[in-house]
Amino acid sequence: MQKQLLPLFVLCALSLAACDPTPPEKKISADYQAPVTAVAPPTNLRSVCYNDTDLSAFRVRMVQQQLVVAALQCKGANGKIYLDDEYAAFIKKFSPELSSNANELKSLVKRKKANLDVMVTEIANRTAQRPVHDHEFCSRYQRAFDWALFAEVTSLTQVPAPYDLGPEMKVFPCPKG
Repeated sequence: MQKQLLPLFVLCALSLAACDPTPPEKKISADYQAPVTAVAPPTNLRSVCYNDTDLSAFRVRMVQQQLVVAALQCKGANGKIYLDDEYAAFIKKFSPELSSNANELKSLVKRKKANLDVMVTEIANRTAQRPVHDHEFCSRYQRAFDWALFAEVTSLTQVPAPYDLGPEMKVFPCPKG
């Protein structure tokens, strides 16, 4: 009887050895962006477009503003927000860059004759409307935080906004050439 059970024990041991008890490593990448809404650029694009520096300043603020909205909106089944720790870590990691971005934005809105408060509020409002149409809203932002907090990401310019609101807000890059 023992000889008959020996192959069974060997088979069980081999089966267990083949199982990898460690979970697969979480893949972190900037794969969380939603499709961009197609908006035709205005006919006077050259007179209203954003140069690379201005566009970068706008995009950095867009990321920050969208992340704060998500941190406030994404709640677990118990009703508690669950991205607040990630947002705090994001602010800690990028605080110096966010400070310099504030100065860049002040310069940008002055040149564009825009209102900074209106711009930031519009980003927040447009972001806050997304969960109605995007069932991946909170998972999209969890992945955005994962990416932003990834050690290899050293600048906010490396963090794409989950929703590129630029075209919707009539923020277009200047044509090259």
